[in-house]
Amino acid sequence: MKFIHLSDLHLGKKLNDFSLIEDQKYILKIIINIIDSQKLDAVLISGDVYDKSVPVTEAVELFDEFITAVASRGIKCFIISGNHDSAERIAFGGRIMSGGGIYLSPVYSGMVEPIYIDDDYGTVGVYMLPFIKPASVRRFFPDAQITSYDDAVRTAVNAINVSGDNRNIILSHQFVTGALRSDSEEISVGGTDNISADIFDKFDYVALGHIHRPQKVGRDAVRYSGTPLKYSFSEVSHTKTLTIVELCEKGSVNISEIPLKPMREMAELKGKFEEIMSPKTYEGTTLREDFLHITLTDDEEIIDAVGKLRTVYKNILRLDYDNKRTRSYSLITSSAEAEHKSPLDFFSELYELQNNTPMNEEEINFVRTLIENISDGEVLA
Repeated sequence: MKFIHLSDLHLGKKLNDFSLIEDQKYILKIIINIIDSQKLDAVLISGDVYDKSVPVTEAVELFDEFITAVASRGIKCFIISGNHDSAERIAFGGRIMSGGGIYLSPVYSGMVEPIYIDDDYGTVGVYMLPFIKPASVRRFFPDAQITSYDDAVRTAVNAINVSGDNRNIILSHQFVTGALRSDSEEISVGGTDNISADIFDKFDYVALGHIHRPQKVGRDAVRYSGTPLKYSFSEVSHTKTLTIVELCEKGSVNISEIPLKPMREMAELKGKFEEIMSPKTYEGTTLREDFLHITLTDDEEIIDAVGKLRTVYKNILRLDYDNKRTRSYSLITSSAEAEHKSPLDFFSELYELQNNTPMNEEEINFVRTLIENISDGEVLA
């Protein structure tokens, strides 16, 4: 069985109010072209199809166009919901669409039923596990001790009846411990969403979503495909790829990656205003169209700097200064830093300011549990 592994399309996403629909449409066409160049049996999409649980119309239309193109080629498509998706909206119409080879993960019900595909080497079982939280698993396993994401996913996976004679694939959208994160991902409280890779030991390939950098976690066959586009400036140095997987006989998994070239790149420039404005400095580059983060090092304030810079670079998403004045404020937390702090971080800082002493381990664990339970929608006694 040969398939491509995708995830975290985040269709409808905006960067600083700049719509990425055209960029996403472009990269999906590139992916279709790659599909046409490969002899594939399936496409796996491991969650976060959309950027919002209620996606914009353009995003829904774009995804409909993509899966229609896949189905028209006689290729099966397996899709699960991620933490950015509405599980109910992703599941809608699933029983009808399965007749056309498009398989949508149902809302988690305590059971995960496989879809079987036969090839020259036998049978492959494909299991679709949508994004789950501890609260959504406890209701189906009331006698299980589920106090963490690891407990929840382990309980859900252990309940799956997997045949050891078949080759088995699972799609999952969770944060496996050890994966390298990016700024564009949704950060959970104090890392409480971590799960262990050994949960998936009985599967021949684990198609993960949630983390935006392509990478393996532990063994080669436990993989994040990453996003098809860069969604934050922390990903500037990343190479986005399309993951191609071939399952041969039991125990044989071949994995390769094809680089994805976007319509517009993402880049960072730093220097004095006049240097950056000079066409000679960046002659021969495509930076005029790229998404840019520009940092000016001029000590004096540049009047209407963004407006002037946009006469050269159309798509400036962020402008900062790095000079004597800004460095004098280094003790003040910047908005960029604040965006990536968890509620536990903020509470810990407030506690220390109020009490002139940091919280001890017992207090940290109590607050972490409290915030997690509130996030899961539970009411504490």
